[in-house]
Amino acid sequence: MICLPAVAEPLLMSFSIAFTQPTFQRSLVLLVGAIVAKGARTISNLLWNVGDLAEGDPSDYHRVFSRAPWSLWKLGQVLAIAVIKLAADDDWIRVVVDCTVAEHKGKKVYGKGCHHDAVRSTDTHTVYRWGHRWVALAIIIRFPFCSRPWALPVLTALYRPKELNKKEKRRHKTPIDLAQGLMSVLLHWFPDRKFVLLGDGGYASHGLARFCHRHHKRLALVSKFDPSASLYDPPPKTKGNVGRPRVKGRKRKSPQAVVASKSLRKTVVSWYGASDRNVLVCDGKGYWYRSGNGLVPVHWVFVRDDDGTRRDEYFYTTHDEFTAEHIVTLYTLRWNLEVTFQELRAHLGFETPRQRVKESVMRMGPCLMGLFSVICIIYHEHVKRHKVTTHDRPCYVKSEPTFSDAIADVRRLFWQQTVFEQPYFRKVCKNLPPKLKAFILDHFCQSA
Repeated sequence: MICLPAVAEPLLMSFSIAFTQPTFQRSLVLLVGAIVAKGARTISNLLWNVGDLAEGDPSDYHRVFSRAPWSLWKLGQVLAIAVIKLAADDDWIRVVVDCTVAEHKGKKVYGKGCHHDAVRSTDTHTVYRWGHRWVALAIIIRFPFCSRPWALPVLTALYRPKELNKKEKRRHKTPIDLAQGLMSVLLHWFPDRKFVLLGDGGYASHGLARFCHRHHKRLALVSKFDPSASLYDPPPKTKGNVGRPRVKGRKRKSPQAVVASKSLRKTVVSWYGASDRNVLVCDGKGYWYRSGNGLVPVHWVFVRDDDGTRRDEYFYTTHDEFTAEHIVTLYTLRWNLEVTFQELRAHLGFETPRQRVKESVMRMGPCLMGLFSVICIIYHEHVKRHKVTTHDRPCYVKSEPTFSDAIADVRRLFWQQTVFEQPYFRKVCKNLPPKLKAFILDHFCQSA
């Protein structure tokens, strides 16, 4: 049995429900390797980093992703339970959805396609990349050691191109369909919790709004809004049984027209979770209509940055009790998932795996995203028992920890209490002077 740090053992052992016993032992070895490794997160690199911890033939560890029978859904459920425990005091659990493209080279890679890369694209230049497009669902958590909220991924789905779905005789699902499916799973797993779903302009669809309105008692949507959207009054009540009932009432002004005719009011909103900003707002309500899809009650908000550094935006929600300030504050929390995507690439090698077959591709991406959340939870438990530290360098001093500090401390725990607990390392490290041992660990654990 592999030796695990005390702060990590309860969480990691809870994942055993998704595996058979032999596969679970191998998956723990790979997980330790993914934490302590630097650079590529290929199976060979993970095994090289853990050394003698990887007992047996290396092909057994490659088969964990390609052939071994285990459930990614059960793994996601255990992780979601652990993350939501950190948000236990929140009335509405804030969930962010977004897409990210992971580049993958090779001619015969399952699920690969040419996708628009929003991160590298600008208003005047569009960038496309070959690789996998992942739809991620993350929960916003406020840790006591950091003023900025963190987005912890819990569920991930692969968007598959139309040609592949047609070849495999599967109904094509857009990223919005995948997001709706992931959110349905979260609602099913936690029937007593309420969620607010935060999405950018790519998820500002009438269909997703209609889905959230069907579950309005437990689910609300906050996203960008079309300034020229068709808004109406609710349909009037019909008298008697004569004629077909109306599906909508009198047409209202579009948000754009309302803003042009009304004065804006000044207010203060929480800006990207860590500061306050003065803005000008105007809001209104109405029933959003799309032909053949019915009405959805929405509360829209127009926002203008008082400093003039941000462009004007329109937002909306399907929950009529949220104020204009609350809607803007909720939407700005969405940016934290973009930070998570960047950290995944910089510190967890999100684009470095080289899986090609279906099972490996479908499993490795979600596991690396889940690893981000696992490291954050372990670090949170570690901070509760020890003093918070930042890994400062000359001419670069941090005011609070970042994910690079979190992974460095968690990596140090696994080096000390897992890798160095191997018989050979334990014998060698026993005679090392404390300062030399600390110096070696500091350099082993650097996040870069």
